[in-house]
Amino acid sequence: MPQFPNLDEEDKLKSQGYELIAGIDEVGRGALAGPVVAGAVILPHPANLPWFKLVRDSKELNSGKRESLFDLISKEAIAVGTGIVPSQVIDSVNILKATKLAMMQAVEKLPKQPNFLLIDRVTLSQCSIPQKGITRGDKLCLSIACASIIAKVTRDRMMEEFDQIYPGYGFAQHKGYGTQKHISCLRKLGPSPIHRLYFAPVRNAIASQSSGPLASGQPVPTTSLFNPTCVDTDESIH
Repeated sequence: MPQFPNLDEEDKLKSQGYELIAGIDEVGRGALAGPVVAGAVILPHPANLPWFKLVRDSKELNSGKRESLFDLISKEAIAVGTGIVPSQVIDSVNILKATKLAMMQAVEKLPKQPNFLLIDRVTLSQCSIPQKGITRGDKLCLSIACASIIAKVTRDRMMEEFDQIYPGYGFAQHKGYGTQKHISCLRKLGPSPIHRLYFAPVRNAIASQSSGPLASGQPVPTTSLFNPTCVDTDESIH
């Protein structure tokens, strides 16, 4: 029987005296272009809102369901925060550090300070708030799943706007992930200003160009800060 996100972790923490529990997740970690975006959500508790049973990891929902749940979460959660780290920062500090920076921003932007953090997979050593990293947290923990929806919809909307600013790459369709079409466009056009130049597929596409300056006007990186083990390899495109 499939397991859906629930409030088991939140219930346990509530019984220990924690009142404001924030779920945190990120989206865009494995993309070749665009920002990494994190969401933080504090759900009302105790509560059994009707839409709770509809929540899944954002990768398991179509865009229409994500948009509807985004509106419900934004309206009925106690607090919602988002953190956005652009590609230039990702290139300069590496994707894992950028992901944690986005998560920290999301926590800091919550209008209410949480007492405990439930985080998908990682922990934030620079944060003094008590916390727990949960493997597959976006599939198991309702607060984290809600945070994944906030992050996903926020990032998708940004990539659709980038598609208007930098036409020709198909950002509105693939959202910056490494699809065959994206790689093909990248080889033809060169990188845009929102491509992650230190990611190996982008560097390889640049190297495969027969001639001509880079579309972004930036030099080809000669060293890599990109660590493949930090990429969210199971993150799919919607």
